[in-house]
Amino acid sequence: MRRLLLTLLFLGSGLAHAAELPETDWLELMPKSDQKALEQMPEITHNTPEGDGTFTAKGGLKQSKGLPAVMYSTKTVAAMDGKDIRIGGYPVPLETDAKGRSTLFFLVPYPGACIHVPPPPPNQLVLVRYPKGLKLDDIYTPLWVTGTLKIEKVSNDLADAAYALDAGKVRAVKESDL
Repeated sequence: MRRLLLTLLFLGSGLAHAAELPETDWLELMPKSDQKALEQMPEITHNTPEGDGTFTAKGGLKQSKGLPAVMYSTKTVAAMDGKDIRIGGYPVPLETDAKGRSTLFFLVPYPGACIHVPPPPPNQLVLVRYPKGLKLDDIYTPLWVTGTLKIEKVSNDLADAAYALDAGKVRAVKESDL
């Protein structure tokens, strides 16, 4: 949980220097009731035995059973539907074009969401459609994604998402943005 909050702070402050749309904070996609529930949630770890107040995360993006209800939340913020936004996050590639460019991917608020850390709730996952495609060399490289956000429940083998974004622009964050 602390890592998630630190990453959100990083994305919220360190990347806000790009001269485009104002940055949308990931917490803006989550209703206030879910934000409060997250703040009150015990720490999630990978290898702590159950029964001591912590929760063990399972591998993969799909939300594992046994976590607090907020970790499965598909509650959305109605005001975000149809809004043009710019949001920073990390890609989880789903589809590529013939040139190997990612055209469909999940955007997540922190790196390693599919490997090393618990998956975010569905209302903290955004399915990004980007027909132009983007060459992704490293899923740990943060991206800026600009486009129109929609409330749209998406479910596949990897994850469940509560939002989708038709991207007009996707680019890797550069050191000059920081």
